[in-house]
Amino acid sequence: MMSMTETTMTSKMTTNTRTTIWPTLSYNDAPAAIGYLVDVLGFVEKAVYGEGDRVDHAELLWPTGGGVMLGSVREGSALGGLPPGVGSVYIVTDEPDAIHDRVVSAGGNVTQGLQDEDYGRGFTCRDPEGVHWSFGTYAGTQ
Repeated sequence: MMSMTETTMTSKMTTNTRTTIWPTLSYNDAPAAIGYLVDVLGFVEKAVYGEGDRVDHAELLWPTGGGVMLGSVREGSALGGLPPGVGSVYIVTDEPDAIHDRVVSAGGNVTQGLQDEDYGRGFTCRDPEGVHWSFGTYAGTQ
């Protein structure tokens, strides 16, 4: 039996379509990371702020919803204590095979090849600075 709080949270969660959780990452070479995430993994560049090779803030969207925010490692950043290349992000996709093939074609580091599991199909790779990216068909228990 659900409590009133659980019922309210459930109804809010099923009706809200706005992205409210954004993984945030730091990179030593943020422009190169943006290039990899867009050209190889398939993100769409929405916004990039900064000067020269310094990225103060970037927003990359996933074509079917959600996205990530990232920036260059820099003094005074709110994420100053987060080492670059640290993180793990899972992305729901109907096309894990196509993304896997792009990563392999680009010489990317696949840490777990395509696998069929009871809950879906997917794989995991690392970007050039070490962040883990998992792509799979499992969309949670919606």
